Amino acid sequence: MRILAAMSGGVDSAVAAARAVEAGHEVVGVHLALSRAGGTLRTGSRGCCTIEDAMDARRAADRLGIPFYVWDFSERFRDDVIEDFVSEYRAGRTPNPCMRCNEKIKFAALLERALELGFDAVCTGHYATLVETPDGPELHRASDQAKDQSYVLGVLTAEQLAHTYFPLGSTPSKALVRAEAAERGLTVAQKPDSHDICFIPDGDTRGWLAERVGVAEGDIVDRSGSVVGQHEGAHGYTVGQRRGLSLGVPAPDGKPRFVLEVRPVSNTVVVGPREALATAEISGHRHSWAGRAPQESAFACDVQIRAHADPVPAWATWQDGALTVRPEVPFEGVAPGQTAVLYVGTRVLGQFTIDRTVSAVPV
Repeated sequence: MRILAAMSGGVDSAVAAARAVEAGHEVVGVHLALSRAGGTLRTGSRGCCTIEDAMDARRAADRLGIPFYVWDFSERFRDDVIEDFVSEYRAGRTPNPCMRCNEKIKFAALLERALELGFDAVCTGHYATLVETPDGPELHRASDQAKDQSYVLGVLTAEQLAHTYFPLGSTPSKALVRAEAAERGLTVAQKPDSHDICFIPDGDTRGWLAERVGVAEGDIVDRSGSVVGQHEGAHGYTVGQRRGLSLGVPAPDGKPRFVLEVRPVSNTVVVGPREALATAEISGHRHSWAGRAPQESAFACDVQIRAHADPVPAWATWQDGALTVRPEVPFEGVAPGQTAVLYVGTRVLGQFTIDRTVSAVPV
């Protein structure tokens, strides 16, 4: 196959490209320039899109003896990921930019261009497994549960899965990937993993949002509507947050309070006891299936609401274009804007963006 290897400059994508070459594929490496923000051009940036990363990717490609290019996707990234991130926070939701990047950039814009240029598939260093079936490829968890990244790939469609290649999915541990990189002479063998949001290199999400959304003082209220504090911008809060609330009125029972809801229209933040974070139901209209859609309108599944959360057994219903999930044990701290990924065993069934939550604890 002709493989376009997306090379971030990290050890995972470098080893993935190496394995594609070793498997006999015709491989071309490409690094995506996703951001023109100044902070991403400095050594020490905390994301994955720096100039140094591009140089590391080029060195890895040279070591593997494959052609290498840098493609500027910064405008598409700005429109589809960064602006979406800002607009979601403006609306009082908590988005996952990595999901949007996989959905809109790595497996949409990049894959579209790859297919146009005659490539058969895009190769990445994600820890996930593809299983071929008579109904087409299925997306499954990686063998290393600690590194499994199937959650952030839950946005992929059947057509996209048919043109993807995940060489690391069956690797038992990240330590083995680093050891393999060292054996292959790749200089990124011990390079630290990227973390935080790549387009916020200093990690100050609240400050970054304040510059773009603006600062507007408002009330922090309890579940009865009584004012218990003030804030400088509702966008700086997310469901489940405990620290940084600076409440002027203590709870009657003296226990800590948590953010339960963000109301952007009234610029209000609602707080309450931890038990009020329990969520009995979630639903959303923006959904997709990672392969063949369920044959039934109601089915049992496991649901994961964060990248590193434990899956929860649940009952899902699919009706009038909306997915509704009721977990056997309530979720805790679910925010609109998050992504719920549905599994059946190790298989990723699909995903939806959470629009509505129902508390398990009545007011």
